[in-house]
Amino acid sequence: MVMSMTGYGRAQGRYEDGQEITVEVKSVNARFFEYASRLPRGMMFLEEPLKGVLAGRVMRGKVELLLTVTDRAAAGQRPVVNLSVAREYHRVACEAAQQLGLENDLTLCRLLKLPEVLVMSAGEQSEQELCSRVCETAQRAVGAMLDMRAAEGARMEQDLQQRLGRLCSLTEQAQQTGQARTHAYTQRLYARLRTLLEEQPIDEARVLTEAAVFADKTAVDEETVRLQSHCTQFEEILAAGGAVGRRLDFLTQEMNREANTIGSKCADLAMTRMVVEMKSEIEKIREQVQNIE
Repeated sequence: MVMSMTGYGRAQGRYEDGQEITVEVKSVNARFFEYASRLPRGMMFLEEPLKGVLAGRVMRGKVELLLTVTDRAAAGQRPVVNLSVAREYHRVACEAAQQLGLENDLTLCRLLKLPEVLVMSAGEQSEQELCSRVCETAQRAVGAMLDMRAAEGARMEQDLQQRLGRLCSLTEQAQQTGQARTHAYTQRLYARLRTLLEEQPIDEARVLTEAAVFADKTAVDEETVRLQSHCTQFEEILAAGGAVGRRLDFLTQEMNREANTIGSKCADLAMTRMVVEMKSEIEKIREQVQNIE
């Protein structure tokens, strides 16, 4: 199965003690796997366990996780005074008042409003219990995100198969036009020689030699064979599924290289149009591949 790198998932857990946990996960395109999270203050110990939820399930893409924990007061949380911080604020205020010759008017009410003085205790809930709840919710959110990535990946695979079929058809046409192109060149050469030589005889051997040289210079058999091989490999990799985006991106570059070579060898109008169509399909394939994990 081919996976897209774009997806979103959300899951929520509600518990009897009133605690609510919400996890949102979204992923976008990236060259490698990248992870970033936004966690509530005091819950940074959940960083590694949450990253572990993604381990082995997301191979490529930038993943952002948002954790929200609400109603923790109902789960045993209560406000407490951080005495060490409060004492430090009081000491600094006293020193400043003494040095500046001012009255120290720091009251308890003002002190409690200063940052980190009044904090919420975790109550009786252990970190292990909170981690278990958060990870279970995260598992469901990541599952929802992967479902979206898989659904989009299936649509992308179908589009790639259609474009690959069109590219293979154009490659076969390019391969078959070699003989016709040489014949047309030979006829043009005969026509020019008749105009130039008028009644004089035409050196058939020279004409055939020129036609052979032209055929050799404009032969695209090697390029079309390689391009067909790339198409076959592309189909096999798609069928295998998994984290195939980087391999497909490399193959697409090789396809474009072969198409450019064909275009440089054959300057006739029909082949030029064919190469333009080939490169157009390859570019669309390349754009689509950039979204695959």
